[in-house]
Amino acid sequence: MAWFGQGKGEKKKQAVDMARLPTHIAFIMDGNGRWAKQRFLSRNLGHNEGAKVLKRMVRICGDMGVKHLTFYAFSTENWARPKEEVDTLMGLLLDFLINYEREMEGKDIRIRVIGDVKVLSQEIQNQVKIVHDATCNNKSLEVNVAINYGSRDEILAAARALATKAVEGQLKPDEIDAAVFGAELYTVGTPDPDLFIRTSGEQRLSNFLLWQSAYAELYFTPVLWPDFSDAELYKAIIDYQERDRRFGGR
Repeated sequence: MAWFGQGKGEKKKQAVDMARLPTHIAFIMDGNGRWAKQRFLSRNLGHNEGAKVLKRMVRICGDMGVKHLTFYAFSTENWARPKEEVDTLMGLLLDFLINYEREMEGKDIRIRVIGDVKVLSQEIQNQVKIVHDATCNNKSLEVNVAINYGSRDEILAAARALATKAVEGQLKPDEIDAAVFGAELYTVGTPDPDLFIRTSGEQRLSNFLLWQSAYAELYFTPVLWPDFSDAELYKAIIDYQERDRRFGGR
Protein backbone atom coordinates (compact mmCIF):
# COMPACT_ATOMS: atom_id res chain seq x y z
CA MET A 1 0.00 0.00 0.00
CA ALA A 2 1.00 3.59 -0.53
CA TRP A 3 1.87 4.32 3.08
CA PHE A 4 4.81 1.94 3.11
CA GLY A 5 6.84 4.63 1.30
CA GLN A 6 7.99 6.77 4.22
CA GLY A 7 10.29 9.26 2.48
CA LYS A 8 7.57 11.55 1.19
CA GLY A 9 5.67 11.28 4.45
CA GLU A 10 8.65 12.22 6.59
CA LYS A 11 9.33 15.25 4.39
CA LYS A 12 5.72 16.41 4.73
CA LYS A 13 5.78 15.77 8.49
CA GLN A 14 8.67 18.19 8.91
CA ALA A 15 6.45 20.97 7.51
CA VAL A 16 3.70 20.38 10.10
CA ASP A 17 3.58 22.85 13.00
CA MET A 18 3.19 20.42 15.91
CA ALA A 19 2.18 23.30 18.19
CA ARG A 20 -0.93 24.03 16.10
CA LEU A 21 -2.40 20.61 15.45
CA PRO A 22 -6.17 20.26 15.09
CA THR A 23 -7.60 18.99 18.35
CA HIS A 24 -10.25 16.88 16.60
CA ILE A 25 -10.08 15.38 13.10
CA ALA A 26 -13.14 13.76 11.51
CA PHE A 27 -12.81 11.36 8.58
CA ILE A 28 -15.24 10.19 5.91
CA MET A 29 -13.38 7.10 4.71
CA ASP A 30 -14.65 7.04 1.14
CA GLY A 31 -13.47 5.06 -1.87
CA ASN A 32 -12.90 1.51 -0.65
CA GLY A 33 -15.17 0.06 -3.33
CA ARG A 34 -13.67 2.11 -6.15
CA TRP A 35 -10.15 1.21 -4.99
CA ALA A 36 -11.06 -2.47 -5.23
CA LYS A 37 -12.81 -2.08 -8.59
CA GLN A 38 -9.74 -0.42 -10.11
CA ARG A 39 -7.76 -3.51 -9.13
CA PHE A 40 -10.43 -6.03 -10.20
CA LEU A 41 -10.88 -7.07 -6.56
CA SER A 42 -14.01 -7.55 -4.47
CA ARG A 43 -15.44 -4.60 -2.53
CA ASN A 44 -14.89 -6.61 0.63
CA LEU A 45 -11.14 -6.59 0.03
CA GLY A 46 -11.36 -2.84 -0.38
CA HIS A 47 -13.01 -2.55 3.03
CA ASN A 48 -10.31 -4.74 4.54
CA GLU A 49 -7.62 -2.43 3.19
CA GLY A 50 -9.57 0.58 4.42
CA ALA A 51 -9.70 -0.88 7.94
CA LYS A 52 -5.90 -1.09 7.92
CA VAL A 53 -5.67 2.61 7.06
CA LEU A 54 -8.04 3.52 9.92
CA LYS A 55 -5.77 1.74 12.38
CA ARG A 56 -2.72 3.44 10.90
CA MET A 57 -4.32 6.89 11.17
CA VAL A 58 -5.06 6.21 14.84
CA ARG A 59 -1.41 5.37 15.47
CA ILE A 60 -0.03 8.33 13.51
CA CYS A 61 -2.43 10.89 14.99
CA GLY A 62 -1.93 9.55 18.49
CA ASP A 63 1.84 9.78 18.16
CA MET A 64 1.55 13.35 16.84
CA GLY A 65 -0.62 14.49 19.74
CA VAL A 66 -4.06 14.84 18.14
CA LYS A 67 -6.58 14.32 20.94
CA HIS A 68 -9.81 13.28 19.17
CA LEU A 69 -10.60 11.31 16.00
CA THR A 70 -14.00 10.40 14.57
CA PHE A 71 -14.37 7.92 11.70
CA TYR A 72 -17.56 7.51 9.66
CA ALA A 73 -17.59 3.73 9.37
CA PHE A 74 -21.23 2.85 8.64
CA SER A 75 -24.13 5.21 8.01
CA THR A 76 -27.84 4.65 8.56
CA GLU A 77 -28.15 4.56 4.76
CA ASN A 78 -25.53 1.81 4.34
CA TRP A 79 -28.05 -0.90 5.31
CA ALA A 80 -29.27 -0.66 1.71
CA ARG A 81 -26.02 -2.21 0.48
CA PRO A 82 -25.83 -5.93 -0.42
CA LYS A 83 -26.00 -8.22 2.62
CA GLU A 84 -22.54 -9.66 1.94
CA GLU A 85 -21.00 -6.20 2.05
CA VAL A 86 -22.90 -5.24 5.21
CA ASP A 87 -21.79 -8.48 6.87
CA THR A 88 -18.18 -7.73 5.96
CA LEU A 89 -18.36 -4.25 7.47
CA MET A 90 -19.95 -5.57 10.65
CA GLY A 91 -17.33 -8.30 10.82
CA LEU A 92 -14.55 -5.72 10.58
CA LEU A 93 -16.15 -3.72 13.38
CA LEU A 94 -16.46 -6.79 15.59
CA ASP A 95 -12.86 -7.80 14.88
CA PHE A 96 -11.67 -4.29 15.78
CA LEU A 97 -13.60 -4.36 19.05
CA ILE A 98 -12.51 -7.86 20.05
CA ASN A 99 -8.85 -7.14 19.29
CA TYR A 100 -8.78 -3.51 20.41
CA GLU A 101 -5.96 -4.04 22.92
CA ARG A 102 -3.66 -5.52 20.28
CA GLU A 103 -4.76 -3.05 17.63
CA MET A 104 -4.10 -0.06 19.90
CA GLU A 105 -0.77 -1.54 20.99
CA GLY A 106 -1.47 -0.93 24.66
CA LYS A 107 -1.68 2.86 24.23
CA ASP A 108 -3.80 5.18 26.36
CA ILE A 109 -6.72 5.35 23.91
CA ARG A 110 -10.41 5.73 24.67
CA ILE A 111 -12.66 4.03 22.12
CA ARG A 112 -16.32 4.95 21.64
CA VAL A 113 -18.86 3.67 19.15
CA ILE A 114 -21.33 6.44 18.36
CA GLY A 115 -24.65 5.97 16.60
CA ASP A 116 -27.78 3.92 17.20
CA VAL A 117 -26.20 0.65 18.32
CA LYS A 118 -29.52 -0.90 19.40
CA VAL A 119 -30.08 -2.40 15.95
CA LEU A 120 -26.64 -4.04 15.83
CA SER A 121 -26.19 -7.70 16.71
CA GLN A 122 -26.18 -8.57 20.39
CA GLU A 123 -22.59 -9.77 20.05
CA ILE A 124 -21.49 -6.37 18.75
CA GLN A 125 -23.51 -4.54 21.41
CA ASN A 126 -21.88 -6.63 24.13
CA GLN A 127 -18.41 -5.98 22.76
CA VAL A 128 -19.13 -2.25 22.45
CA LYS A 129 -19.95 -2.13 26.17
CA ILE A 130 -16.82 -4.11 27.05
CA VAL A 131 -14.59 -1.73 25.11
CA HIS A 132 -16.36 1.40 26.38
CA ASP A 133 -16.00 0.27 29.99
CA ALA A 134 -12.39 -0.86 29.57
CA THR A 135 -11.17 2.35 27.91
CA CYS A 136 -13.42 5.04 29.42
CA ASN A 137 -10.67 6.43 31.69
CA ASN A 138 -8.00 6.62 28.96
CA LYS A 139 -7.12 10.19 28.10
CA SER A 140 -4.29 10.48 25.54
CA LEU A 141 -6.53 9.97 22.50
CA GLU A 142 -10.25 9.47 21.97
CA VAL A 143 -11.31 7.44 18.94
CA ASN A 144 -14.99 7.63 17.93
CA VAL A 145 -16.21 5.08 15.40
CA ALA A 146 -19.59 6.09 13.92
CA ILE A 147 -21.70 2.99 13.26
CA ASN A 148 -25.35 3.11 12.17
CA TYR A 149 -24.88 6.85 12.42
CA GLY A 150 -26.93 9.53 10.73
CA SER A 151 -26.61 13.15 11.77
CA ARG A 152 -30.22 14.06 11.01
CA ASP A 153 -31.43 11.16 13.14
CA GLU A 154 -29.04 12.26 15.89
CA ILE A 155 -30.38 15.83 15.81
CA LEU A 156 -34.00 14.66 15.76
CA ALA A 157 -33.38 12.35 18.73
CA ALA A 158 -31.81 15.23 20.66
CA ALA A 159 -34.79 17.48 19.85
CA ARG A 160 -37.23 14.80 21.00
CA ALA A 161 -35.30 14.25 24.23
CA LEU A 162 -35.31 17.96 25.03
CA ALA A 163 -38.99 18.29 24.11
CA THR A 164 -39.80 15.44 26.50
CA LYS A 165 -37.84 17.11 29.30
CA ALA A 166 -39.66 20.39 28.63
CA VAL A 167 -43.07 18.69 28.69
CA GLU A 168 -42.16 16.94 31.94
CA GLY A 169 -41.07 20.24 33.47
CA GLN A 170 -37.39 19.33 33.76
CA LEU A 171 -36.34 22.45 31.85
CA LYS A 172 -37.87 25.50 30.22
CA PRO A 173 -37.76 25.96 26.43
CA ASP A 174 -35.80 29.20 26.78
CA GLU A 175 -33.13 27.30 28.72
CA ILE A 176 -32.24 25.28 25.63
CA ASP A 177 -29.07 26.69 24.13
CA ALA A 178 -26.29 25.20 22.02
CA ALA A 179 -24.58 23.66 25.03
CA VAL A 180 -27.77 22.04 26.32
CA PHE A 181 -28.58 20.73 22.85
CA GLY A 182 -25.05 19.43 22.33
CA ALA A 183 -25.28 17.46 25.57
CA GLU A 184 -27.97 15.29 23.94
CA LEU A 185 -25.81 14.33 20.95
CA TYR A 186 -23.76 11.14 20.60
CA THR A 187 -20.59 13.23 20.74
CA VAL A 188 -21.27 14.76 24.15
CA GLY A 189 -17.98 15.50 25.88
CA THR A 190 -16.04 15.62 22.61
CA PRO A 191 -15.05 19.02 21.15
CA ASP A 192 -16.34 19.84 17.68
CA PRO A 193 -14.10 18.83 14.76
CA ASP A 194 -11.47 21.31 13.69
CA LEU A 195 -10.58 19.46 10.49
CA PHE A 196 -13.01 17.39 8.43
CA ILE A 197 -11.35 15.14 5.83
CA ARG A 198 -13.18 13.30 3.07
CA THR A 199 -11.37 11.07 0.61
CA SER A 200 -12.24 9.89 -2.93
CA GLY A 201 -13.06 13.26 -4.49
CA GLU A 202 -16.63 13.56 -3.22
CA GLN A 203 -17.38 17.01 -1.80
CA ARG A 204 -20.31 16.71 0.56
CA LEU A 205 -20.92 15.95 4.25
CA SER A 206 -23.24 12.97 3.64
CA ASN A 207 -25.20 13.31 6.88
CA PHE A 208 -22.07 13.19 9.06
CA LEU A 209 -21.59 15.46 12.10
CA LEU A 210 -23.78 18.22 10.64
CA TRP A 211 -24.28 20.06 13.93
CA GLN A 212 -20.73 19.49 15.15
CA SER A 213 -19.03 20.57 11.91
CA ALA A 214 -20.57 24.05 11.73
CA TYR A 215 -17.10 25.65 11.84
CA ALA A 216 -14.88 22.74 10.84
CA GLU A 217 -12.35 23.30 8.08
CA LEU A 218 -13.34 21.00 5.21
CA TYR A 219 -10.66 19.17 3.26
CA PHE A 220 -11.52 17.10 0.20
CA THR A 221 -8.97 14.94 -1.57
CA PRO A 222 -9.29 12.73 -4.67
CA VAL A 223 -7.17 10.05 -2.96
CA LEU A 224 -9.16 6.88 -2.26
CA TRP A 225 -9.22 5.85 1.40
CA PRO A 226 -7.06 2.69 1.04
CA ASP A 227 -4.39 4.93 -0.53
CA PHE A 228 -4.64 7.64 2.15
CA SER A 229 -1.08 7.75 3.44
CA ASP A 230 0.76 9.49 6.23
CA ALA A 231 1.95 12.02 3.61
CA GLU A 232 -1.68 12.74 2.65
CA LEU A 233 -2.59 13.25 6.32
CA TYR A 234 0.25 15.71 6.82
CA LYS A 235 -0.77 17.49 3.62
CA ALA A 236 -4.30 17.95 4.99
CA ILE A 237 -3.01 19.24 8.32
CA ILE A 238 -0.65 21.69 6.61
CA ASP A 239 -3.55 22.98 4.51
CA TYR A 240 -5.58 23.39 7.72
CA GLN A 241 -2.76 25.31 9.39
CA GLU A 242 -2.53 27.70 6.46
CA ARG A 243 -6.15 28.77 6.83
CA ASP A 244 -7.40 31.74 8.86
CA ARG A 245 -10.14 30.46 11.17
CA ARG A 246 -12.39 33.38 12.09
CA PHE A 247 -15.57 31.58 13.22
CA GLY A 248 -17.73 34.25 11.62
CA GLY A 249 -15.67 37.16 13.00
CA ARG A 250 -13.27 39.52 11.24
